[in-house]
Amino acid sequence: MNRTPAGALRWAAPLLVLTLGACQSNGQGGSYASLRGSPAGVPIALEVMDGPPAPVRAALTQELVTAASTRQVELAGADTPARYRVRGYLSTEAGPEGGVALAYVWDVFDSEKRRATRLAGSSPLRTASEDPWGSLDQDSLAKLAGRSMDDIAVFLSETKIAAAAPAEGSGAAPAPAPALAYAAQ
Repeated sequence: MNRTPAGALRWAAPLLVLTLGACQSNGQGGSYASLRGSPAGVPIALEVMDGPPAPVRAALTQELVTAASTRQVELAGADTPARYRVRGYLSTEAGPEGGVALAYVWDVFDSEKRRATRLAGSSPLRTASEDPWGSLDQDSLAKLAGRSMDDIAVFLSETKIAAAAPAEGSGAAPAPAPALAYAAQ
């Protein structure tokens, strides 16, 4: 083992990169540390969103576009080729302790129109209004869009990594990770 300062730097630099990478935040209180790769290069198209009234749908769509950009999720137009198409469903439901919750489902379909995954969740709403849709403010929609794009980005990243992995038994070695490329020399 090389104990010179240059030898120490050889190991410290990649460790620093990995450590700082795990500290990245998405601005929504979450972390990108769970992403093992970038979702970039896997374009998706946001299609129909059923459930909310038109003003909520338009505002949420704008928040999804912003969240996608922050997470490096490439959006394609409805008529543009995309590897995946995402269809959303939103509804309000009785939440715990008599409150109201916003339930969401995102079905992600591949280019063959087969469902690749379903991402679902719910979020409590703080409202006493008879119309829970009317109580959704920009912050609530931004949080919903952020959680949704986090889930979509993780799916895309894992799918991209799986597609890049060599077939088992093929004898091909995986390419070294960029941060550890020096070790392959």
